[in-house]
Amino acid sequence: MTNLHSLTVAQLRKVVAIKEQMERLAGELAAIGGEESLAPAPRRRRRRRRRLSAASRARIAAAQHKRWAKVRRQAAAPKARRKRRVSAVTRARLAAMARARWARVKAAGRTSL
Repeated sequence: MTNLHSLTVAQLRKVVAIKEQMERLAGELAAIGGEESLAPAPRRRRRRRRRLSAASRARIAAAQHKRWAKVRRQAAAPKARRKRRVSAVTRARLAAMARARWARVKAAGRTSL
């Protein structure tokens, strides 16, 4: 708070009025809620955290490892695609097309497609 000697008379009157108002309100509060309302609320105690034994922590960790291994196993094994099979007739037709293509390439005097 500032030094009361440096305040003007108007400022001092205002300070006194505010202090009187605060005392009046404190009296009204005490009348409504009794003297207990002026006392600070009791502090709640923090609940202590429970400690796990090393064996319990190891059991929990092992279970979590097992869960993650299951997730990784499912992600690592994608569904196998069936091999596409070509009938013997289609294979023979493709082979004939390839022979014809290579015949044209060799006739042109090239060694690659």
